[in-house]
Amino acid sequence: MNRKVRVVQYGTGKMSVYTMRYVYEKGGEIVGAVDVNPDVIGKDIGEIMGTENKGIKVVSANEAENMMKEVQPDIAIVTTMSLFKDVEDALFLCSKLGINAITTCEEAFFPQNSNPKATKKIDEMAKQTGCTITGSGYQDIYWGQLISSIAGSTHTIKKIKGSSSYNVEDYGIALAKAHGAGLTMQEFDEQVASVDKISDQERQALINNGEYLPSYMWNVNGWLCAKLGLTVKSQTQKTVPQTYHEDIYSSTLGMTVKAGLATGMSAVVTTITEEGIEIESECIGKVYSKDDFDKNEWTVIGEPETTLVINRPSTVELTCASVVNRIPDVINSKPGYIPTEEMGELNYRVKPLNEYIDKE
Repeated sequence: MNRKVRVVQYGTGKMSVYTMRYVYEKGGEIVGAVDVNPDVIGKDIGEIMGTENKGIKVVSANEAENMMKEVQPDIAIVTTMSLFKDVEDALFLCSKLGINAITTCEEAFFPQNSNPKATKKIDEMAKQTGCTITGSGYQDIYWGQLISSIAGSTHTIKKIKGSSSYNVEDYGIALAKAHGAGLTMQEFDEQVASVDKISDQERQALINNGEYLPSYMWNVNGWLCAKLGLTVKSQTQKTVPQTYHEDIYSSTLGMTVKAGLATGMSAVVTTITEEGIEIESECIGKVYSKDDFDKNEWTVIGEPETTLVINRPSTVELTCASVVNRIPDVINSKPGYIPTEEMGELNYRVKPLNEYIDKE
């Protein structure tokens, strides 16, 4: 591509401060921005980024279609919510308009195994219009590519076990609430944990209807199985509340989470495969105390056994950098809803983004 990559930023919250800056610094340009928050609609994106004005004002979601038709972006970066149903409209709009899209929505990393109905709808439309839709972020490397790379150097594998923790304060109020932060134990059991106290048949019915609420690792396990060529035999999920013995103030929730209330949750997903390899992954999302920090730990159990530990990763920045570095892969990809496990290795972009793109 012999011009700058043209990007629309869909969602102008905490993550967008990084994604927009990274786009500019990688030689691209922001040509439009969308949000639903009346406090930011009409603002110049430069004000959101903390820089000089860029001449691009945030429009409401109701104006998104007309704006995108006018500016004709190469790709949209969607940084809004964590559940696929909450980004479905934005992704379908992009697919209808023939605009490539990449989202930080965690479920969108591999939505085929949690919301196949909506995934199929977007996939079919994207194939008609010739664009690519996908999900990426921190999990693309730290729950995906690194683990598959370790597996590639292993002779035999019996089990893959992973755990990752993150501070819900870094990702906004929607994510914090989805993790049950601030709830009593009874409220957590009724609103969060109850989702998984069902039979396999009931869970599959919810999945088929697009009504299941997966933890992040539900989709990660699906991605890993697809990447490693494993056939899923069964998959289950269990969520348990996290607590702390002292009060913790949450700026995201705008409240003090009292000692004994849920600060967040741990979700454990166990996948049994036809090949006999088990994948057990846990994500711990909570309001951090002064003693907590992000940690990512994975063990490939077999011959040999290998453990990878990453302490204090800059999860937000790594998420946003992964998304921006994926832009050329998305634009170069075949049409449809294509998970990143089909796009190959995620690489560092030392040159401007457009120099990695085959299409004009």
